[in-house]
Amino acid sequence: ARAVPRSGRSRAYLDGRLATVAELSETGAVFVDLHGQHAHQSLLHPSAQRDALDRFGRVDLEPLRAARRAVQALVDELATMGGDERSRARELDLVRYQVAEIDAAGITGPDEDAELEALEDQLADAAAHRDAAAGAVELLSGDGTVGEGVGSASDALGAAVAVLAGRAPFAGAEARLRALTAELADLAGELRATGEAIDEDPERLAQVRERRQLLHDLRRKYGETLADVIAEGDRLHARLAELEDHDRRAAELDQRLAAARKAEAEAAAAVGDARRAVAPGLAQRVQAHLVELAMPRARVDVAVGAADPGDDVELRLAANPGTEPLPLAKVASGGELARTMLALRLVLTAAPPTLVFDEVDAGIGGAASLAVGRALARLAGDHQVLVVTHLPQVAAYADAQVRVAKQSDELATVSHVSLLDHPERVVELSRMLSGQPDSDAARVH
Repeated sequence: ARAVPRSGRSRAYLDGRLATVAELSETGAVFVDLHGQHAHQSLLHPSAQRDALDRFGRVDLEPLRAARRAVQALVDELATMGGDERSRARELDLVRYQVAEIDAAGITGPDEDAELEALEDQLADAAAHRDAAAGAVELLSGDGTVGEGVGSASDALGAAVAVLAGRAPFAGAEARLRALTAELADLAGELRATGEAIDEDPERLAQVRERRQLLHDLRRKYGETLADVIAEGDRLHARLAELEDHDRRAAELDQRLAAARKAEAEAAAAVGDARRAVAPGLAQRVQAHLVELAMPRARVDVAVGAADPGDDVELRLAANPGTEPLPLAKVASGGELARTMLALRLVLTAAPPTLVFDEVDAGIGGAASLAVGRALARLAGDHQVLVVTHLPQVAAYADAQVRVAKQSDELATVSHVSLLDHPERVVELSRMLSGQPDSDAARVH
């Protein structure tokens, strides 16, 4: 839609949203095709003429499209294998070094760094750890010499059991205290064993710290965590295999690409042959329709380029004898051009849903005008066809007729547009036929 106010800028809409006039024009071209004096016509484009030839001849383009996709896929795959030989050699050296560095580290798993951190803490403070364990054991089960007035937890629990022993109300508490006594003894034994197992080992501590620094350096280069480093190592191994296998793969891909290009050339030749084979038939069919449309001596050629797949398709017209066929875009007469477009539309079934013909009947009359009317009516069986005409023979074939009349006075000129009913059509056609809308003879005709 387009709104044109009395003042201010016009507004264009597509599906209810604001749009630019350019967007409106681009979308409208899909639905409406204009044929007439100085009008832009889609069939003047070389690509549209090529599509028209393909539709007419039912040229199968899918094998060529598939062949082109296959070629492009191989070209893309070759491009991903790297640049020139020197750049590949540099990358190969780098990847080999990185793979060797990660492999040489011999990472035991994604949690190795955390395990080493705990071991370093144990080794770095071994004496204090042993002292802490011994102190805890003394407090739990010692002989009461930990500190003045401080007995062991084991002694305290034993005394509590003795006080409650045999007293029925505290039977449950006594049982729990006895269980705590056993648990305390186990815990004291575990603390003693753990503390005694901790030895000062400066050499081992140095090894752990060196190992942690190595893993830190790897994480700085290859990932935030050891899991990331391991994943990067796997990726580098795969890339190394690709690079080391490059020459063989490149030769294989080159061989496949050559075969694909050959298949593409064969498919292109098949399309070119098909287009050249059907081009005369399209020209003949269009020319036959031009005879019906008051261009009995017109000659039509459909030229297909020599280079396969024959993408250079050009519809040419010689409207009069003694002249060479010219591209449609260079045909001087708008009426001849419009009728050629009409003839081509009659041959082809595919077109935008709405076709507008402006003065398609310019310069004709009599039987030729009846032929144009019949042709337009036939085309209207599959499309919405709007025709601007001054010929009653053409207007009479329409399903609906709209009269455009202009009235002027000293102040303004106004155009009136009205849809005619059947009696009004008889009057209007009489006016178009004889200039006398009240003429009985004209109304009979």
